[in-house]
Amino acid sequence: MTTHAHAIVFDAPQTLAVRSLELKAFEDADVEVAVQHSGISTGTERLLWDGTMPPFPGLGYPLVPGYETVGQVVRAGPAATVAVGSHVFIPGSYSFQGVRNIFGGAGARLIVPHDRVVPVAADLGPKAVLLALAATCYHAIAIGGQRQPLIAPGLIVGHGVMGRLLARITLALGLPAPTVWETQPARRGGATGYAVIPPEDDARKDYAAVYDVSGDASLLNGLIGRLAPGGEVVLAGFYKTDLGFAFAPAFMREASIRIAAQWKKHDLLAVTALVESGALSLDGLITHTLNPGRAREAYEVAFGDPQCLKMMLDWTA
Repeated sequence: MTTHAHAIVFDAPQTLAVRSLELKAFEDADVEVAVQHSGISTGTERLLWDGTMPPFPGLGYPLVPGYETVGQVVRAGPAATVAVGSHVFIPGSYSFQGVRNIFGGAGARLIVPHDRVVPVAADLGPKAVLLALAATCYHAIAIGGQRQPLIAPGLIVGHGVMGRLLARITLALGLPAPTVWETQPARRGGATGYAVIPPEDDARKDYAAVYDVSGDASLLNGLIGRLAPGGEVVLAGFYKTDLGFAFAPAFMREASIRIAAQWKKHDLLAVTALVESGALSLDGLITHTLNPGRAREAYEVAFGDPQCLKMMLDWTA
């Protein structure tokens, strides 16, 4: 019976170790997952790494990060409905004792309730780590499947991995192709079916919906200025500073500002179905892979190299 597992631990901002930690007690409805791959988030995880995460309940160090994990079930309790051998996605866990699990997915073994995991096709392999970001993008567009008719992102700000997923999901849902802004020339490639341009090349000021995934709070006034009357700005990134906007331009446009940075299990199931149907591709988004023994390097590259769209940790190496 597994009692300990290695995990990434942030002891303090920019202080990282890979340590053996005690696992929670196994319960009847739990499954134990041998982790194969986990992703590094350049949004919330970056803020945990550099110590700029805004205060929220439960935040503190030391912590185990990570909410983008895939692996294989190696043990299932008698009340679990997920079979041993299943390949699953795990959106974080509370597996580890003696630390805070924020979000608890970056470890070699996880013990989680069976209804927290989502079975995925084995041939999806490491690309399944992208399902959390894809679910976030789907939720932003569809509001968890509750919005009808869907309002397409006319403009997406940022062509990192999340901007690319937003654009791909927009097309997968049969909506018109968006325009994407990207300030870094190195990130303007890789688009299929939509245009990626620098902001200064876009003169439009009639977008019905502008989706920002840059995390740059200073852009809000400029984005409001790009809206058609009655349009909305959707904040789908994560922002470490307070946001504000000039009232008069927003008033003149009767603008809406919506925050959509979380997702629910039904969003995860929806994007999993899009991937399995072939409507949504996750190809070409994971650009870097390192093993946990090189974890510090992995985090530094993930947060500092513009060529890195998505860094993955390979726990099988």
